[in-house]
Amino acid sequence: MKKDPQKRIEELRKLINEHDYNYYVLAQPTISDYEYDLLVNELIQLEKENPHLITPDSPTQRVGSDLTNTFNPVQHKIPMLSLSNTYSEEEMFEFDRRVKDGLPKGEKIEYVCELKIDGVSVSLIYKNGLLVTAATRGDGFTGEEITNNVKTIKSVPLVLRKITSSKNLRLEDIEVRGEIYMEIEAFKKINEERQLSGEKTFANPRNLTAGTIKLLDPQLVAKRPLKIFLYYLYSETDELNTHYENLQLLTELGFPVNQNYRLCKNIDEVMDFCKEWEQKRETLPYEIDGVVVKVNSLKQQRILGNIAKSPRWAVAFKFKARQAKTLLKKIVWQVGRTGTLTPVAELEPVFLAGSTISRATLHNIDEIKRKDIREGDIVIIEKGGDVIPKVVEVDFSQRPKDSQEVKLPTKCPVCGSKLFKPEDEVAIYCENNLCPAQIKGRIEHFASRTAMDIAGLGEALVNLFVDMGYLKDYADIYDLKNYRDELIKIERLGEKSVDNLLNSIEKSKERPFEKVLFALGIRYVGAGVAKKLADHFKSIDALMNASKEEIESVYEIGPSISDSIKRFFSDNNNIKLIERLKKAGLKFKVDEIKIKSDKLKGKSFVLTGTLSSMSREEAKEKIISLGGHVLSAVSKNTNFVVVGENPGSKLEKAQKLGIPLLTEEEFLKLIE
Repeated sequence: MKKDPQKRIEELRKLINEHDYNYYVLAQPTISDYEYDLLVNELIQLEKENPHLITPDSPTQRVGSDLTNTFNPVQHKIPMLSLSNTYSEEEMFEFDRRVKDGLPKGEKIEYVCELKIDGVSVSLIYKNGLLVTAATRGDGFTGEEITNNVKTIKSVPLVLRKITSSKNLRLEDIEVRGEIYMEIEAFKKINEERQLSGEKTFANPRNLTAGTIKLLDPQLVAKRPLKIFLYYLYSETDELNTHYENLQLLTELGFPVNQNYRLCKNIDEVMDFCKEWEQKRETLPYEIDGVVVKVNSLKQQRILGNIAKSPRWAVAFKFKARQAKTLLKKIVWQVGRTGTLTPVAELEPVFLAGSTISRATLHNIDEIKRKDIREGDIVIIEKGGDVIPKVVEVDFSQRPKDSQEVKLPTKCPVCGSKLFKPEDEVAIYCENNLCPAQIKGRIEHFASRTAMDIAGLGEALVNLFVDMGYLKDYADIYDLKNYRDELIKIERLGEKSVDNLLNSIEKSKERPFEKVLFALGIRYVGAGVAKKLADHFKSIDALMNASKEEIESVYEIGPSISDSIKRFFSDNNNIKLIERLKKAGLKFKVDEIKIKSDKLKGKSFVLTGTLSSMSREEAKEKIISLGGHVLSAVSKNTNFVVVGENPGSKLEKAQKLGIPLLTEEEFLKLIE
C-alpha cells in the first residue's frame, strides 16, 4: 500500500535533519553518503510531485533561486561588540584584576576559554523554532541580512531540536551567534581551481569566507564549503545562567559547537589553556589566531557591562607568530600550473610549529628586493597565518661578504622558454602552454565542469594519462578514442569506464563557443570574460584578428585582458592547438540565431533583473530572432531597458538617461 505523501515527506524531513545533526554536529554519521543521498532525492521527488507541501524549513529549501542586488540592513537588538586583544601573560592578569575590581569583593569568578576561529561573525534569529533571519556583524549595531546564503550551510539547522535536558527551557525564540569559516584544505583547492582559470586567488580562508557570504546568488554560495561554529545563545523568554551551560544547550539545539572549550576556575588555568593551544594550533584543520576568554556567569557579565565597543567581561588572547632562524641555501623558481613563476627559499631544515620546514615562499621579486634577501643569508621564518612558511627578515649581521643580489630569471627553469613580465605586475610568467610544469593543470582546467565538462577526466586520470604519454596537451583528449583498446587494459579502468569517458569527450563537442574559449586557459579570461568576448566577436577567428583597441571596446575588458589575449594568439603553439581542436569538431563560433522577422530591427535592448517567464539568454535569443540587438550596458544609444525582479544599477542609469522601461508583461506583448 502506497504511503500518504504528506506523512512520508514529514518522515523524510525528520530523518534527514537527524542525519544532518549526527554528521555536522556530533561528527558521528550513522549512514553512508549514498544512503543519505537516496533520502534527499526521494524528498525532492515527493515535493516536486506535491509542491503544496513544500515548507521553508524543508532540507530541500537550503538553496534558493532568488537573486538579490542588495542586502537589507538588520538592527542588532544586542550589539555585536568586538573584543579587546591581549598579547602577553601580564595583560591577561591585568584583565583578571579588572574583572575582580568590577565585581563584589570575594565573589567567585569562573572563566570559559574557547578557540578564536579566524572567520566571519554571524547572528541567527529563530522564531517558534524556525530560522527567520541571518545577519552579518556589520558595525556591531547594524548588519546586513544574508539569510538565504547562510541556509546553504548544511550544519545550520533550519528548525531547532527540542531541549530534553530541562523541562523549564523552551528556547524557541532565540538569537545565536557564531563564526562562519572555511577549512584550510578546502581553501587551497578553491585557489588551485581559480589559478587554473586565470582568476585572482584569495589571500586567506577568512577573506574567501567573507566574500562568499556576500555573493548575490545562494546557489553559488552553496558550491563553496562553508562551515560554522556557534558560541552565543540569548533568549528573551528563558532564563539562562552561564556561558558554559549555553554552549552545551547550543549542541542540544542542533548547532555545531567547537568542542575545544574549557571551564577554568582561575586565570592560571586560563593561561594553561592558552599555552596549550598555542602549541597545538597547527593540528587543527582550520585557522585560529588565539583564545577567547569569557566570564562564565551571565549575571556577572551584566554587572561588568561594556566599555566603548568591547565587553569588560571578555578578552581575546592573541597568539604570537612562531619564528625560527635558519640558513637560506638557495633560491629556486617554481612554475605553477598557469605559468606563474614563484621564488622559493630552500632552507637548512628547521623545526617550527609542529613540523620540519625546509622550504618557504618568497612571494615575488619585489618582496625579495624589499627585504634584501640573498642566498647564503641567515633568515627568520614564520608560518604566515599558521599555514604557509615565509621568510620575514634577514639577520644582516651574519651575511657573507661575497653575497650577491637575486636576479630575475629570463628563461623558464623548466622548458627554457622566454619569460614575460607585465608592466603593472610583480609576477613573471612562462607562456609556453607545452611547458611540462603546466600541461597537467591546463588539461584539468580544459576538462573541468565549468569548461568542457568532460565527466571522469579528473586530476587522477589526467596525471595518469600524461605520465603514460597519452596526453601531451588538451587537444590530445580528442585522440584518446584511437587508444581505446590500450586504455581498457589499464588497471582500475576497464571497458565501461573508458567508454563512458570517450562518450563524455564526444559530448563535450556540443559545448558552446564561450565555454571552449574559457577552456583554452587564456590568462585573465575567466568564464565571465569569455562570455562577453564570445557575444561580441562571435568567433575565434574574429577575436584572433581583432586589434587591442577592438578588444578593449568590449564592456569591462581592460588592457591586462587584451594584452593577454594578443600574447596568447601570437604563440604559434597555441594556434596549432586551436586548429587541432577545430578539426576535432569543437565550436569556435557562436551558434547563429535565425532571424524570424524584422519587427525589432534597429532597436537595442538591455536586460536587468530576473524574468519569471524565461531566462535572460532566452529573452536575448527572442530579441535577436526579431531583428533586435542586446547590449550589456546602458547608454544613450539604448532604446529599451527590460526590467525584471530585483533589477540592478542598470535601472538607475536608464532612469537618469530617460530611456524607456519595459516591464516583463510589456516586453512579452512587444515580442508576441
